Amino acid sequence: MKNSLKLLRTEQGWSQAQLADKLDVSRQSVNAIERGKYDPSLPLAFAIARLFGRRIEDIFDDEASASTDAP
Repeated sequence: MKNSLKLLRTEQGWSQAQLADKLDVSRQSVNAIERGKYDPSLPLAFAIARLFGRRIEDIFDDEASASTDAP
């Protein structure tokens, strides 16, 4: 899943470890989410959105839904 987590994190000047601490997850989880290798759980996605003051859909883009939405 594409996302803008790395951009949002770097705009705040946070390291992956700092973001992980704020979200109560491992740094490896943050790294995997940023690289699109791991999709966060819904509660984690909400926590990320709250932390950055954004909507989930503003941070995460489900590329697959774009192709399935077409008639």
